[in-house]
Amino acid sequence: MLSFALLGFWVTARMWWNPADGIRDNRTDMAQFEWMMAHGARVVSEFAYPFSSDRMNVPESVNLMANTSVLSVSLPMTPITLLFGTRAAFLIFLTFGMIATATAWYFVLSRVLVGSRGPAWLGATFCAYAPAMVSHANAHPNIVSQFVVPLIIWRTLRLAEPGRWLRNGILLALVIVWQAFLNLEILLMTAIGLGVVVVALAIGRPELRRSARPFLAGLGVAAAVSAVLLAYPLYVQFFGPGAYNGLSWLIRGYSTDLASFVAYARESLAGDARSAAGLAKNPTEENAFFGWPLVILVAALVWWLRRDVVVIGLAVLGLLFALLSLGREIRFDRRETGIPGPWAALEDLPLLHSVVPTRWALAITPIIGLLLAYGAARVRELATDYPDRRSQIRFATATVLAMALVPVLPTPLPTKRLEPTPEFVTSGAWRPYLAGGRAVVTLPLPDTEYADPLRWSAQTRLEMPIARGYFLGPDTRPGRDRIALFTAPPRATSSFFGTIRRTGEVPPVTAQARREAVQDLRYWRAGVVILGPHEHADALRTGMTELTDIEPTYIGGVWVWDVRSLTD
Repeated sequence: MLSFALLGFWVTARMWWNPADGIRDNRTDMAQFEWMMAHGARVVSEFAYPFSSDRMNVPESVNLMANTSVLSVSLPMTPITLLFGTRAAFLIFLTFGMIATATAWYFVLSRVLVGSRGPAWLGATFCAYAPAMVSHANAHPNIVSQFVVPLIIWRTLRLAEPGRWLRNGILLALVIVWQAFLNLEILLMTAIGLGVVVVALAIGRPELRRSARPFLAGLGVAAAVSAVLLAYPLYVQFFGPGAYNGLSWLIRGYSTDLASFVAYARESLAGDARSAAGLAKNPTEENAFFGWPLVILVAALVWWLRRDVVVIGLAVLGLLFALLSLGREIRFDRRETGIPGPWAALEDLPLLHSVVPTRWALAITPIIGLLLAYGAARVRELATDYPDRRSQIRFATATVLAMALVPVLPTPLPTKRLEPTPEFVTSGAWRPYLAGGRAVVTLPLPDTEYADPLRWSAQTRLEMPIARGYFLGPDTRPGRDRIALFTAPPRATSSFFGTIRRTGEVPPVTAQARREAVQDLRYWRAGVVILGPHEHADALRTGMTELTDIEPTYIGGVWVWDVRSLTD
């Protein structure tokens, strides 16, 4: 556990060393998760409704079940969030999520699956700190926190115990529900993986079929209890306000480049940004990147242990996930091949239309971790059976593992200094402007490229509601079929300032643009418009002033437009 902790703090070291820094390659997701931690604290401290929130996307709400609300972590971490702030809560969530993942895998591997501490440590370390996991540590704490997955595996295997089907079924249901409020995508992959391995065991080990009765009874209990506990939250997710019909065509095109399986990730010891560029959509989605030596080692392990039905089941599962991750069209070395992938026939199915295809490759990481543990356990048996060759066996094993695993050792995540939250926000100077249920409009308006206002709102414990935001919500425009957007549907004024943010140029301000600006400010229930530090601050200030004919005042580090006279 000490080694797991050292690795966890090593990966996030720069943020612990420099408290003013944030994750360089994904500041928007970091801001979003800080907001989610604040929401969890608000649920506990103010008894707010947990499954949606009106603190973002005013005057509408955000369906948090359809987003990464991480309630199973944000609720118990409420004391930390309230005492130390949302940034500290995010960093603790991220760091201890990886440590807990390694610890949980070590527990299940050493006590249940392989029964040997050294091989269990090897497999658990890879499961928690493989290149894909370090990639997602770029502000995806819900994905690197996979500590519930080995617990689900453990409780599923215990279903076969005779006479305890009810108890075991309830315990399995509880860990399923726990994972459902952490990340549903990971839960789906875990369910598919367990299904394949259980079927392989049933086929390859006939003696296990005698346990089918208690196993199926416990599985039925787990399904029934988890269905009851999740019925309402899932109803909100799929049918409540803010529900959407799958991800956009662009996001569903995020696939794994075939060449990335043998390449090295930018945060691996042997990798760099130039060699990884173009093989993944962004630094947070490097879901493969195992390198040639590890790929060859895994293939050799599967061949060597091919008489073990579990190993064959894992190999088939890994191949299945690899094929699905290739997306609707196979890419090789940054180029489209024109060859359709298996995902093309599946991506429009319910549930699957909300999966990012490349993340199927993420599920290969624990499979390789398990194979490494099984292989190391078999080597230990050989060393015991042939004591006169023990030193040669250990030397050969250490050499092979070093060649395969040293190149993929993690490096610390790159960070960048965050702009400090303006005093106007931290001092509460915004409060007088929001009387009567008004909201704050920020320039630019928040979306996937600019999410600082979410961080500001989080630091006020969500007492400062904001217009628009960074979240998944339905595109309600005609003909869009409620496909997910990463913000609210565009309005004239949000598009106006989006143009300024991208180009630094102020579009022509017409009478129509002024009327639409007033309409949009009234729609957002705006009490005040604020502009913090931004590379195009001058153009944004000019645009807002010309739209409203209101001269701004510089207060507490931001430009302030009091628009209450326009929105009354």
